[in-house]
Parts: sequence; structure tokens; C-alpha cells
Amino acid sequence: MTIHKGIRTGGRSARVQQSIHTAVKSLLDSHDRADLTVPMVAQSAGVTPSTIYRRWGDLPALLADVALERFEPDEKLPDTGSFRGDVLAYSEQYLDEMSSELGRAMLRDVVATGDNCCTARCAEMITTRLAVLSERAQARGENHPPIDFLIDGIFAPMVYRILFSASNPDNAYIHRLIDQCLPVPE
Repeated sequence: MTIHKGIRTGGRSARVQQSIHTAVKSLLDSHDRADLTVPMVAQSAGVTPSTIYRRWGDLPALLADVALERFEPDEKLPDTGSFRGDVLAYSEQYLDEMSSELGRAMLRDVVATGDNCCTARCAEMITTRLAVLSERAQARGENHPPIDFLIDGIFAPMVYRILFSASNPDNAYIHRLIDQCLPVPE
């Protein structure tokens, strides 16, 4: 089921969406995710289950939407003065957030929907941030590889390890990926 991207940002629709998101976050704090149901979320949010089904289609899509909202960073991207340093700082920040218990759960929620729209939104968030770092590098006159190269070389392996490895990747792993993609100039 596709999450509706055209929901108005103000008014009743936004208030309903916010109350549902708040209910999900609150319920996830006090219940196992396997115990959550659409009727439980609806009751907590003060809406009917049909409101949730109409907007999100099912519980996995709602959980993915809440997860994507949580992916939005609260602070600005690091500016270290170099493209390599900026990508390294952002990669470490991403690893820290996504390898946490909450981060892993959010990634799983996005993947579990089976909806390309959700996974595309997740990928777009990384791409957008790397584009900002790329623009900074261009303004400084730095050369850098294409964004897709960085995603394939740094973020894809990192997400794979977060989701499917028995142990979390660490900063040393990130440094090795960065060194492969952005070698230190001689």
C-alpha cells in the first residue's frame, strides 16, 4: 500500500496524522511491536481504524511512515571543512543512529512494508544529505565521486550489516569504507 505523500501539511488532516504518529510512538514505548494492532493505535489516537486503513492501508505501512518521520535529523549536517571529513562525520552519525535498537527497528519497518515508495523515501533522505555535502565540496573547489558511488560503497554495505549481521558495524568499519571510496590525497 502506498503512503499518501499529498496529505496536506496543515489543518485537520495534519492534526489527525500527528495524533496517529504520536499514538504509535507512545504504544511502541509501552508494548512489543508484535502486539500492536490498527484498532489499538486508532483508539489511542482517538480515530477510527478506517482512518488508518484509508490513509496507510495496513499497520506495516503506518509503522514505516512513523519510522521515516524519525529518520529526519534534528541537527544540521556536519561541516568539517572537507568533503571527506563531512562524509565521514555523516556516516558515523548515520551508523550511530541506525545501529541503535530503535534505528534497526525503524529500518526493518521500512523494509517490511514491501512498498518501494517507503524504501525510496528512505534512500532519498540519504541522497539528499549527500547532495548537500557535495554542493559544499563544489563551493570549496573539491573534487568528489558521484553520490551513487558513495551510496553503493558506504551506505549500502552499512545498512546491510545493520540489518543482517549478528554484530553492529563500528566506526572502524566505516573508516575502511570511506578509505575505499575517498582515499586520502597524497
